[in-house]
Amino acid sequence: MRHTLRLHHVAAASAMLLGLATAHADVITQPTYQAYLSGAASLSFSADLLGALDTGKVSVAAYGAAQSAVTKDSDGFYTSVSASAPMTTVTYDPANFEIFGMGTSGGLTMTAPVLKSVSSGGALTVTDLRADLSAQTIYATVIGGNGVGTLSDMALWHFSGLSSQRYLRHQTLDTSISGLSIAITGLSITQQGFNTFTQSLGLLTLGKAALSGVTDFGTITSTIEMMDAPNFPWSVTSVPEPSTHALMGLGLAGLVVAAKRRQTR
Repeated sequence: MRHTLRLHHVAAASAMLLGLATAHADVITQPTYQAYLSGAASLSFSADLLGALDTGKVSVAAYGAAQSAVTKDSDGFYTSVSASAPMTTVTYDPANFEIFGMGTSGGLTMTAPVLKSVSSGGALTVTDLRADLSAQTIYATVIGGNGVGTLSDMALWHFSGLSSQRYLRHQTLDTSISGLSIAITGLSITQQGFNTFTQSLGLLTLGKAALSGVTDFGTITSTIEMMDAPNFPWSVTSVPEPSTHALMGLGLAGLVVAAKRRQTR
């Protein structure tokens, strides 16, 4: 019986450690001002995504409360696209000020013209992003053409990297702002996201191929700040690298095998 219990405990520990999300009963979501915070998030498109936009001659413009920065070279090809949106909500554990998610207002509208073998024409707006750091997923409200309509809080991207860094900057001799810079990297589109992009923009064979070739959609950089708080308590939990998960899996698998061997003796 003792061996069976040990095996059960090891298996339970494996599930806990290998799971990306941890249950936190006291996590709450509030408007940023209620948490005495302010902030913004910026989405920067990857080079691969810029190439896909060039293939479809897709135009990009800011939507809602967001502001966009779009640059092209002398030949009319994109060199950078980014959008900055105000942060409106924060999801956190008030017991230790650990942040588990953020929400923003505003986004970008992409419009595809009719282009032979690339697109039959369409438009797509991605707005009101919500980052779930535990689930490693970015949700968004998507407004699509070609019969898609409005899809609220849709899982649009998964991400593979998460890092943060605290900083302190002085406004005046008597006033300082402390904050947390959060970088979300390795955005990969979900299947629903891919299907929504395809239908909304009316992508045809070459357009779909260009979108399929985008393995990294870009980076989301967020800043969360608090006035006059040099002892800034807020933090996020970094996402382990894939190699870390692999090592953990191997180690836990070894524990399970060892427990099984003891059970059969």
